[in-house]
Amino acid sequence: MDGSRVRVRQYRVAQFAVLAQWVLNLVGNACSGLLTTWISVSFMKYCLCNCDYSFLGSRRPSWTQGSPWKMPPGKFVGFFWKLKASPLKAQKDEAYFLTPPQSKMVRLFVNFLALAILPATLAITRVYNFDIINAKIAPDGFTRDAVTVNGIYPGTAVVANKGDRLQIRTNNKLTSPGMRRSTSIHWHGFFQARTSGMDGPSFVNQCPIAPNSTFLYDFDTAGQTGNFWYHSHLSTQYCDGLRGAIPVYDPQDPLGHLYDVDDASTIITLSDWYHEFAPEVQKQFIQSGAFPIPDSCLINGAGRYNGGPLVPYSVVNVEQGKRYRFRVFSLSCRPFFTFSVDGHNMDIMEFDGIEHNPVPAQNFDIFAAQRVSFILNANQTVGNYWIRAFPTGGDPAGNPNYNPDLTLAVLRYKGAPAVEPTTVNTPGHKLIEGDMHPIEEPGKLGSGPADVAITLNIGQPNPPFFDINGISYLSPPLPVLLQLLSGAKTPQDLIPSEQVFILPPNKLIEISIPGTGFHPFHLHGHAFDLVRPSNADELNFVNPPRRDVAAVAGGNMTFRFFSDNPGAWFLHCHIDWHLEVGLAVVFGEAPAENVEGPQAQITPQDWLDLCPTYDALRPEFQ
Repeated sequence: MDGSRVRVRQYRVAQFAVLAQWVLNLVGNACSGLLTTWISVSFMKYCLCNCDYSFLGSRRPSWTQGSPWKMPPGKFVGFFWKLKASPLKAQKDEAYFLTPPQSKMVRLFVNFLALAILPATLAITRVYNFDIINAKIAPDGFTRDAVTVNGIYPGTAVVANKGDRLQIRTNNKLTSPGMRRSTSIHWHGFFQARTSGMDGPSFVNQCPIAPNSTFLYDFDTAGQTGNFWYHSHLSTQYCDGLRGAIPVYDPQDPLGHLYDVDDASTIITLSDWYHEFAPEVQKQFIQSGAFPIPDSCLINGAGRYNGGPLVPYSVVNVEQGKRYRFRVFSLSCRPFFTFSVDGHNMDIMEFDGIEHNPVPAQNFDIFAAQRVSFILNANQTVGNYWIRAFPTGGDPAGNPNYNPDLTLAVLRYKGAPAVEPTTVNTPGHKLIEGDMHPIEEPGKLGSGPADVAITLNIGQPNPPFFDINGISYLSPPLPVLLQLLSGAKTPQDLIPSEQVFILPPNKLIEISIPGTGFHPFHLHGHAFDLVRPSNADELNFVNPPRRDVAAVAGGNMTFRFFSDNPGAWFLHCHIDWHLEVGLAVVFGEAPAENVEGPQAQITPQDWLDLCPTYDALRPEFQ
């Protein structure tokens, strides 16, 4: 057989291997890691046993003849290793000889197969147990009952790798009459393709989980990587403590060469904290119109308030000469934070689970629910440096406990004494959101006119309640997703109809939100291209930042996305107090595709049982 025919044949085999990668990824979502590995290796054996070996020389290796399932493991592994180990060197095995060009073709074939099985063999199902319990905690030194995951704050971190499936068994054991006793959890930033019912918002995607019951959140991370988080999505319950981080690591991170350390020690959470229960705070807000002001703000679950005990600040340890990827999660109910590290520059490289080209800055703003990764080079003198997260939102005069300047943590170099820093904050360049550009498919939505353009005008004719286009959001009596699955296809089919926008499938959607104030809007089910950050003078269709939370900050904000993910998706201000007084809408995306076809929703029995169980509860248990 001449060389050209060999190359054609091997190229076709390689094409088949690429197709196999897609098939094996599907198998990986349905099977355990061991079963998937067995299938993958068996597939490789089959291909090796059925390859055309006539170009190999004197004779075909005996172990490639006959049934592929009888291939000796040692021979198989040895053959695989030889092909990969010597890229340009002729190989001998059982009296056959490969010339360099032929050897390269077979190695290319094997490499394709290795790439095909890699995602399936690395991806696993990660199982977590969440006991949602009331526990007494004192993150700022004031002891109060809280809504916690497994009794800690922030809640148990959910850690995953690219391609993993998550199963979180959620056991509702809440008993405190001063706070909500039902619950639901949103897994913020995950697209939830075909699992809109696992997204979590009460009365949009599910009914709440009743006390003394269990629900299994089960969904695929579907190749997403970066920073995500979870929080209660029932009323303002997450302000009482149900919130935590979800880092998803990419073993093949395209920006991985820029840092040396990325692990549990580089997770940083920011949050506000209230001494009163959220339902009482919300009640006072509605009665008085005075916006809730936290008692303190926390970094990694520790902080201080005026007149309170000197709670030790969280310590973040580094070693001189190493580069760190820090992952910052804003678990905030209200304020946004201005984040900085005294004496250090930062290279910001991720927004909301999407990597961007690194941009240097000395500080950045991070709004409620946003996530930011930055690279810090620990190249300063060994010592202690303040980490600062100055909160903005609410007049400190409204709460004598509250002191924004106490939102601190310590960056401690290895070898430094265990003392508080004496460093000072030197103002420097603040990151401009519009300067961030995604590393993958920048501007992928193009500059053409949108298929559907929606303007959402924020109003407040009846303070403290907000409305959008004249309507203040109220939770519907049945989850919007359940209504879509029951056949609702138009706004008139939905209850209430005026709060839901129906989006056609596979269309370019453009959302514009003019308005004043600071309102970080989060879109569920999608990331979007932020073609006009708030107050920007021009539209950027070439390489706009991409994320899932963007703030209206005193001027028009415009973003675009493609309606390729059927489901019921919330769009709301992520200041939880604002959401509770109506600052939200719902998108019913591609109604018919939710019911049947390849994108139809998966609805397990325990999801179907949620509403009857919840509806049977007395009001005090809801």
